[in-house]
Amino acid sequence: MMKVLFVVGFGPIVSDMQKSATFYQESLGISFQEETDGYLHTEGLQGVKTFALWPLSQAAQSCFGVNEWPTDLPAPTSRLEFDVEDVAQASEELKAKGYQLLIAAKKEPWGQTVTRLLSPEGILVGLTYTPLMRKSEAVPE
Repeated sequence: MMKVLFVVGFGPIVSDMQKSATFYQESLGISFQEETDGYLHTEGLQGVKTFALWPLSQAAQSCFGVNEWPTDLPAPTSRLEFDVEDVAQASEELKAKGYQLLIAAKKEPWGQTVTRLLSPEGILVGLTYTPLMRKSEAVPE
């Protein structure tokens, strides 16, 4: 049986490069290297901490408190989460740039604080503070 060692990378397939580049570079502050053919990539972010298969009903519950995704929004086909220093500040920055937040700085039962929105490609993007994944920030006894 095949043994997968780790997630090498994740990224959207974009139809509007300018809109997507604006979202990830200017709104989220991610620096990319640009290849001559316009391909943008970075190896400057630390790796994926979790790879999960998340049912759409649970995503809807997280964002809207119901089990059905609203029909007036495109249903996401993937999720992408970025842990950030300050979820509330990041949320305000995105709102100021005109992005529609689905939830803002919501505290989940497992301790994660999350803001969720749809990217230009329809990815359910989370800006999070995840204490369980920040071992280096453990409070000394």
